[in-house]
Amino acid sequence: MVTVIETWRLKEQFAGQSLELMQKMDDIVGPAAHVDPGWCEHGRFFQRRSRPGEIWMMYTWRSRAEHEVFIKNEELLLTDFYDRYCAGRREITYFDELPVDVDAVGTTS
Repeated sequence: MVTVIETWRLKEQFAGQSLELMQKMDDIVGPAAHVDPGWCEHGRFFQRRSRPGEIWMMYTWRSRAEHEVFIKNEELLLTDFYDRYCAGRREITYFDELPVDVDAVGTTS
């Protein structure tokens, strides 16, 4: 699995409508994502405090290759949304989780 973080940058005049607009975006692309075999979980949305128009969306997908194929169709669906509400297209970054044992106790140096 791969963790995907999308960075959305809304136009300044829409920063106060972040929740409404991210729901609108999810209504556009969510139905197709939820039935795709690469889909692993619902996205989580985070609004940057210092820049309210910047939203990070985080979710997992089965593989980067499958996600890259899938998002090509999403981009076509999002053209009007980008033009109307965004300062540009979303930025997509891929992460691999490191298996750090955060519950380890009694380690010494």
